[in-house]
Amino acid sequence: MSSEPFNNVYLLPQTNQLIGLYTIIRDKNTTRPNFIFYADRIIRLLVEEGLNHLPVQDLTIETDTAEKYEGCSFMGKICGVSIVRAGESMEQGLRDCCRSVRIGKILIQRDEETAQPKLFYEKLPEDIANRYVFLLDPMLATGGSAMMATDVLIKRGVKPERIYFLNLICSKEGIDNYRAQFPDVKIVTGAIDKGLDKNKYLVPGLGDFGDRYYCI
Repeated sequence: MSSEPFNNVYLLPQTNQLIGLYTIIRDKNTTRPNFIFYADRIIRLLVEEGLNHLPVQDLTIETDTAEKYEGCSFMGKICGVSIVRAGESMEQGLRDCCRSVRIGKILIQRDEETAQPKLFYEKLPEDIANRYVFLLDPMLATGGSAMMATDVLIKRGVKPERIYFLNLICSKEGIDNYRAQFPDVKIVTGAIDKGLDKNKYLVPGLGDFGDRYYCI
C-alpha cells in the first residue's frame, strides 16, 4: 500500500527495487538508453499507482466456469495531459496501461524577462471537464509550471478532485507551494528530495530530465 507523508500526497513504497531504479537514473554516468529504460519502469509504477486511486463501482461478472465473480469497474473516463516537453516522456507509460487513452498537452516556459512561467500553448480534449485527468511532469521543483498547468485544467472545467499529478521526483517546497493552491489535487510521486539548490534544481535530483531522456 502507498504511504501518505502529506495529505493527498501518495509516495510509492520505498522498496529496494524502486530505490535501485532511482539509483540508476540519478547516476550521471548512466547512458541515455539505460536512463530511458529505467525511467520508463518508474513511470509505469506511477501510472499504476494513480489508477489505484480512481473511483470504482461494484461489478459482478460470470466466468468461463459459470461462476459469479464480485469485481469492480472504473467510474468515468480518463485522459493524460503532459507538460511539454519532459511530461511527454510519461505518455507511453499511460498508454501501456490504458488503451486508446486521450492525451492533451500544455506548453509552459519561463519568461526570460520576468523569470516566471508563461503559458505558450494548450491542446486538450473537448470533453476534458468530464474526465479524470492524469497531469504528467517528471519533476516538481518550485511548482510554478505545475500550478499554471493545473489552473489551465480548472479553467477548462476540470474539478480539482479529478486531477492526479504524477511525477518522479518532487521537493517538499514544491509540494507545499502546490498544495497551498490546490489542496484537493492528488499528487503521486516516487521520491521526495531534500530540497532545491540556488538554481532551483532538485537536490540530489538527477539533472534536467528532458535533456537526459530526449538528447543524445
